[in-house]
Amino acid sequence: MRTGFSLLTVKMSEDTYIPMWLLAELTYACPVQCPYCSNPLQISASRKQELSTEEWFKVLSQARKLGAVQLGFSGGEPLLRQDLVDLLREANRLGFYTNLITSAIGLDAEKIAEFKEAGLGHIQISFQGADEATNKRFGGTDSFKQKMTMTREVIRQGLPLGLNFVLHRHNLHQVTQFLTMAEELGAEFVELANTQYYGWAKHNQEHLLPSKAQLEQAELATNEFRQKHTGSMDIFFVAPDYYDDRPKKCSNGWATTLMNVTPEGDVLPCHAAKMIPGVAFPNVRKQALDEIWHSSDLFNKFRGTEWMVEPCASCPEKEQDLGGCRCQALMLTGDAANADPVCSLSPHHDKVRSITEKAQRPFNPEEPVPLLFRNMKNAKQFLTE
Repeated sequence: MRTGFSLLTVKMSEDTYIPMWLLAELTYACPVQCPYCSNPLQISASRKQELSTEEWFKVLSQARKLGAVQLGFSGGEPLLRQDLVDLLREANRLGFYTNLITSAIGLDAEKIAEFKEAGLGHIQISFQGADEATNKRFGGTDSFKQKMTMTREVIRQGLPLGLNFVLHRHNLHQVTQFLTMAEELGAEFVELANTQYYGWAKHNQEHLLPSKAQLEQAELATNEFRQKHTGSMDIFFVAPDYYDDRPKKCSNGWATTLMNVTPEGDVLPCHAAKMIPGVAFPNVRKQALDEIWHSSDLFNKFRGTEWMVEPCASCPEKEQDLGGCRCQALMLTGDAANADPVCSLSPHHDKVRSITEKAQRPFNPEEPVPLLFRNMKNAKQFLTE
């Protein structure tokens, strides 16, 4: 999941966790078809079950009362919601700092002006490649010129802007090109986000995961650019989990900071949590956010450290990573309560090594890439399973 926000790290007791960051996934409809999308595989072409404007207003109000201060409008493509300006105005009235996470398809100068007037604090525009051909190849749309034009327009109108480049085996070599382009455009913030393997990315993992040599070269190129262009823009390089020997906290810690509301109103402690078996998924149409945050089985299942099994339970580092990613543990070991297998101390770490070993083949730009692209037609096969 990429949002343009850095999660706030606040140390507090388990009974005082505050959902400071609300991610509002307004719709799963999207004009791009990224094969690394973190949306669920089981997305429906129907939008009839999406929350209404008034229902979103209630969500925003309840989240604000809980202490949420940062709000990301995401999707899919949030620009496809006809009420986006209304949602922005309400969020601004409630006191949120808002971020719009968009492909820029459907964006124009008039909408940018409307969003600014409505109180939008920040726009993040995503690119699928550093040139027109790569962007089209991995986004499924001829949108590169539109993205470039809208990036310039956002800057012209004085809205804070971040650019997001999702990296994988087939565009890691473009890192310097990405950064040069971002600097020339005038971006304040660049996120070089290596693909994390959930949703569609997990399905396409074999063809997206880079080799270690590719990753090291990309990091080197990023650091060299930083040294030569000090102070021009903030650059964040997010490494893929599979090449670390210690896991990252799940969204700053399961149910400690983030609250994710899906288009249909399900409330999750992270964007991928719906894969966790054996728990009910609370919904804003049936429960208030306060009750969900404090009392639901889902939000309490992996909060804190009491749930941990060995080796996490007695690990001196457990407060640093809180066990890592529960969804990753489930996908790779079959049990969400296990240690994140990214950790070298996990008894299942060999599963990660097996995955990365397969990715060490030399990169060939001409190699076939049989990816399953994220679209409603391809999603049908998962809806019937």
